[in-house]
Amino acid sequence: MGWVSEQLVEAAQQGDLESITAVVHGAHPHVRRFADHLCASPQDAEDAAQEALIVLYRKIGSLRATAALASWMFRIVRNECLRRVQRLRDEAAEPALAASAEDEVLRRLEAERVAEAIRALPDVQRRVLIMRDVLGQPGRAVADGLGLSTAAMKSHLHRARTAVRLRLHGSPHA
Repeated sequence: MGWVSEQLVEAAQQGDLESITAVVHGAHPHVRRFADHLCASPQDAEDAAQEALIVLYRKIGSLRATAALASWMFRIVRNECLRRVQRLRDEAAEPALAASAEDEVLRRLEAERVAEAIRALPDVQRRVLIMRDVLGQPGRAVADGLGLSTAAMKSHLHRARTAVRLRLHGSPHA
């Protein structure tokens, strides 16, 4: 965390207004750069960065470890970008009018089939697939999180995807 000293973060955690202001000001370019990579538009990135800085300003006192500041901030930005994407999806779906009851039942049945296919996977394959494809974690993070080499993680992911595809469609190329 080269952009802010541990002492400054500690003073901010204890409520020192000048320290809080300095931490928020110092965090802005880093938070904004991260938001630019995650959000769909520059406006969403700026809004997500501002939201994260507001949360930082209001809640820095609840941060337990000063070393966790950067990951805490980036998690807030990530969640805000995801929230904005979800809102865009919801807004895009509204003009299309609500799907008929039949369409909704079919969608839920398909989602249940996918969930069942994932549940049927061996534990490691299931965890790799969820971490990589559902949660969107980088391959290296998935491998590290599960104690696998990157090659082993990729192998498990390929097998998991193939098994789900076979279960859902009956052939690996469907």
